[in-house]
Amino acid sequence: MLKIAFLPVLLCVITASCINTPKFKNDEKRIEALNSMQQADIDFSNRSKEVGMKKAFLEYMDEEGVMLRPQRMPIAGAAAVDLISSLNDSSLVLTWHPVGANMSKAADIGYTYGVYTMQMGDSTYKGTYVTIWQKQEDGSWKFLLDSGNEGTGE
Repeated sequence: MLKIAFLPVLLCVITASCINTPKFKNDEKRIEALNSMQQADIDFSNRSKEVGMKKAFLEYMDEEGVMLRPQRMPIAGAAAVDLISSLNDSSLVLTWHPVGANMSKAADIGYTYGVYTMQMGDSTYKGTYVTIWQKQEDGSWKFLLDSGNEGTGE
């Protein structure tokens, strides 16, 4: 009888362990850093809408930042700054929103991913992105790597 009563408890424990929850659920430092990083991603998008993609990327990119773009080799550091600076973003609006994120155990590096929307005149394009973030000494976040993929399958 005891074995039969124990079976539902065992099934509940096994089921609960299979749910995809962050491993740092009770680690307040990591939760705070994760929330802060996700807010940085949202602020970055809002800044892109307010002042333009070029200025926003220059503000949020780490000096060693890397950009991955289709049909190009990775662009890093000063070369990435030069590329961004040369862009004419006057005819486009780029915004995005994170749909997921994760954080390192040290709470100093993490990533966000989500969906972006780029409006160019009457045309709208959607795609996916991933951004790797590093916490700065002043507590702010800068991206180390940014990459996007065209299309969302919609």
